[in-house]
Order: sequence, then C-alpha cells, then structure tokens
Amino acid sequence: MLRKFAAAITAVSIAGTAVQAGALQDDIPELATGAASSVVAAPEAPAKPRRHKLGSGVFFGNDFLGDNKDRWRTGSIGGSYVRGYDWTGVAPASFGDLIEYRFLAQAIAPDDLASFDPTDRPYAGAISFGVHSHVNRGGYEIALGGDLVFIGPQSGIDGLHKDLHHLFGSEQPSEAVLDNQISNTIRPTAVAEVGRSYDLGGMTTLRPFVEARAGDETLIRVGADLMIGPAGRGELLVRDPITGHRYRVIRAEQRGFSFTLGGDIAYVADSVYLPSSRGYDLSNHRDRLRAGVHWQGRRAGVFFGLAYLGEEFEAQSEGQTVGLMQIKLTF
Repeated sequence: MLRKFAAAITAVSIAGTAVQAGALQDDIPELATGAASSVVAAPEAPAKPRRHKLGSGVFFGNDFLGDNKDRWRTGSIGGSYVRGYDWTGVAPASFGDLIEYRFLAQAIAPDDLASFDPTDRPYAGAISFGVHSHVNRGGYEIALGGDLVFIGPQSGIDGLHKDLHHLFGSEQPSEAVLDNQISNTIRPTAVAEVGRSYDLGGMTTLRPFVEARAGDETLIRVGADLMIGPAGRGELLVRDPITGHRYRVIRAEQRGFSFTLGGDIAYVADSVYLPSSRGYDLSNHRDRLRAGVHWQGRRAGVFFGLAYLGEEFEAQSEGQTVGLMQIKLTF
C-alpha cells in the first residue's frame, strides 16, 4: 500500500515537472516576442536641407536711355543668381546660408570716341564675377562678398562695343582711343553694405545704408532709398554698383507699382579707371541721384529708372544721366 502510494506520488511529481517544463518552453517565444516588441526602432534622421535656386535678376544700363550722349559710364549689363535654403521675406541670420553669384560687364568711354583727348577719361572695359552673402542681424541688412574684376582688352568689352555700334550704325571707338585704354589688369575687390529698412506706413519704406568698396575702386558711400508701393516688398533687392538702383532678385510677386527715389554721396580714395599716374585728380566727392518705377503683373515684371551721376574727376565738364532697365517674364 505504501509502495503504491509512493509510486503514485512520484508519478504525479514527474508529470507535474514535465507539464511545467512544457509550459515554460511554450512561454519562451512569448517572452522573446514581448522583449522584441518593447524595442522601438530609432527614427530616421531628417534629411539635411539642400540649397536650391531662390531667384535671379538681370539688368541693362545705358546712357542711351538717359541723356543719349554715349560717354563716360556709357553702358553695362549685369545680374545675380541666388541660392539658399529658404526665403521668408528677410535674409537668414547666418553668413553663407544665402549665396548670390554676381556678374557685371561695363564700358567706360571718353566724351569723344573718334579722337583721343588726354584730358578726358581713358576708355576702359571691365567684366567681373563675384560671390556675396546676405544676412539680417537684428534688423540690419548686411551684404558682404568679393568680385574678381578683369579690366582692359582682356575683357573683350572694346570689341563688343565696336560690334554693337557697327550693328546700330553708331560711332565706333577709334584705334587711337582704344590704344590708350586702361591696360590689362585683374583687381580682387571686396564689397560690404549695411542698411536698415524703416516702415513709414502707407506702403512706404525708407532704407538708409552705408557701403564700402576696395579693389578696382576704393571708396566709402552713405545714402538712402525710398520705396512707395507693393512691388518689391518682402523681396531681395541687390544694388547696381554704377547707378545705385536696387534690382529685384528674389520676388514675392506682389502686383502693382512701386516708385523709388534715392541718393548717395561717396568719398573715393582710388580708382583704377582714373589712374593718378596719368595725372587724373579725383573729385572730392561723387554724387548720385536716382528715381525709378517697378511694375509687377501676373506674368511679367518691369523696372525702369534714371540716375544722375556727378563728376568723377576734376576735368570732367559735367555730370551725366543714365538709364537702367530690368524685365522679368514668367511663362
């Protein structure tokens, strides 16, 4: 009896152990699954933003659009191509986040293209390529960058000038004038501008600024620009170095008209275009006055402006008026 009872107890114990072992074995996958399910996959890192095109603008300047006398600051073409991460209506706070690639070609001529006059300014052709960055720090709009300026016959401006005047039947620069032009040189040039915009109400903005330039010309300039109207507001505008007009590059496409008035005065310490080695005396100050109008429609934008440029050297008889035009079509 005792033997049978002991044998029964032993059998039950063995069976219970086997059942527990089986249950534990069955639980292992569940435990493993639970452990795996409690591990959350790390989120993917956000893609690094990439620069893309934010805008571009091209302008054309010529005294044919002004006093039509084909002299001194006689013609130019330039423009900008801007890349960055985003545009919110103001420039970013960090240098390098918004990059402007700038181009300018200009012809500077004496009053008389037919014969050389040693008392008048020499002929000069120049073409430049630059990189600039725009930032906004505490409301101050800062543009800082540099250009590489190629001056002289190497620029090809003299040949282009002759070809265009031949095409339109105008007087061409004579060989005597071109033989005495500014010779080949390359001038690295640094440019900085700081401005601040003040909203005067009624779609009117006043923007005083100061500019410094060192390279092909070394100068410091102070002035201001007034804009009245919707076109150009919340946009990136870049200053043409010849007339001082600001042309549109990043656009908000606000329709309507905007009228601009501006002026500045500069002290010029040195100019490769008026070398002291040839006996030129720079004017004590260089003045500019300008007025223009922006128009923005549904598929087109136009700017036209006039600028009065004061005397740049002592022997210059008077100032001159040049025009500037920008056209933007959207298809």
